[in-house]
Amino acid sequence: MQIQSIHFHARTKDKLADANLQRSLSRLSDKFVGARAKVIRELDDFEATRSAAVDIRRQVIEHLDVWLEMFEEKAAAVGTTVLYARDAQEANDWVVRIAKRHSVNTVVKSKSMVTEEIGLNRALEKQGIRVRETDLGEYILQINDNEPPSHIIAPVVHKNKEEISDLFARVHGTEPKTDIQELTHEARERLRPEFLQADMGVSGGNFIIADTGSVALVTNEGNEGMCTVNPRVHVAITGIEKVVPTLDDFATLLRLLPRSATGQSISNYVSLLTGPKREGDLDGPEHMYIVLVDAGRTGLMGGDFEEMLRCIRCGACMNHCPVYQKIGGQAYGWVYPGPMGSVLTPSYAGLEQAPDLPHAATLCGQCQVVCPVKIPLPDLLRKLREQQVDRGMRPFKERAGLWMWGQLARRPWLYRSAVRVGVRLMAWLGRRQGGRISQLPLASGWTEGRDFPAPTGESFQAIYRARQLKATVAAHSDTNSGPR
Repeated sequence: MQIQSIHFHARTKDKLADANLQRSLSRLSDKFVGARAKVIRELDDFEATRSAAVDIRRQVIEHLDVWLEMFEEKAAAVGTTVLYARDAQEANDWVVRIAKRHSVNTVVKSKSMVTEEIGLNRALEKQGIRVRETDLGEYILQINDNEPPSHIIAPVVHKNKEEISDLFARVHGTEPKTDIQELTHEARERLRPEFLQADMGVSGGNFIIADTGSVALVTNEGNEGMCTVNPRVHVAITGIEKVVPTLDDFATLLRLLPRSATGQSISNYVSLLTGPKREGDLDGPEHMYIVLVDAGRTGLMGGDFEEMLRCIRCGACMNHCPVYQKIGGQAYGWVYPGPMGSVLTPSYAGLEQAPDLPHAATLCGQCQVVCPVKIPLPDLLRKLREQQVDRGMRPFKERAGLWMWGQLARRPWLYRSAVRVGVRLMAWLGRRQGGRISQLPLASGWTEGRDFPAPTGESFQAIYRARQLKATVAAHSDTNSGPR
């Protein structure tokens, strides 16, 4: 998927003006946020489980090479071929080679953000290989001119059923339907022949288990099983950081992943895929490959943003982010939206490709509060902002304003004088504008979308001193009026 984060600012205006999108995004609070709040109460030791998950992920990152070597050894022992890819191009090249080696003409895919990240569909289609997305949301996006996803868990959360009905009627040549079960049945009818005819299945991997050589998939649709069991070749593609040491560690993370992602105690399907079909097995692929993708991940190790490698891709941070809730995922311009994407995209692609994303957050801290592996996302966003300032990447007016504020802040007497003048000026502007400030010189970015209540003309420090004085006088009065 091509990175278009450079257009974030322009896209946000379009998304905010999209009434259908705003109605669709409002469902996030009901569907995911509220559900998560309920199901985490099922765990008496929720915070202890989070801490254990942090320890597991930290242990993996600190000794990533060791766990990957163990995984490769165990996977090879059960007949799986493990391949490493330094970047998106190499990952795509591996999959194309596998497809050609096994004379593959058709591919079915379950939902995978890493394959979106590397642009796998386009690479296969260039070789004349037909690719069909089978996750319902991804299928909808694919038949809608390969529209990018809006969410890593619910890729089509930005569309309502009427829009999907119109799309199905146009593409399938059927009568429009608005009943969700009927729409799902229609998609199933189209996808069933694809499953049965496919030569190769492609999946992601929520985790890979070092001590068994298994790929773990956590899904809510049965398409994942049809993609990994029916075709004669199965290729799983995931990031190198997804390794976990043991099945017990996977179980710990599984207590958190569906609860954080969709507000479920457990997802509908949890699959552990360990090697190709063996003698006596009734089903399974004849050949199994796992492509482990770096694509910038090792570049985070040992640096300021290493903690992002703990991410288990649950999407909780975006579900709770007030910015994401208003603009959706497509405004971010790449695979990973929300707070996680605002750190990952600049980290993987460079700040020059995503200059606005570190500022696409209120820094309210909600993303850190709900992150199941306690990634300090607000701190990481601040670090990216600091890097931009240090590298002179912010607009001149902003840099000049920060410099001026710094000069004032280092001189308290001057700061107090400037504040007194400023609040009086703002009070005067407020009176001229009917009690609210709708236009503020040098701060049009704030007042374009909101009005400010006009201040009284007194600074915070003056109001605070007055209240302190009043409290002191009241306390003194109470003391003097007591019994003698």
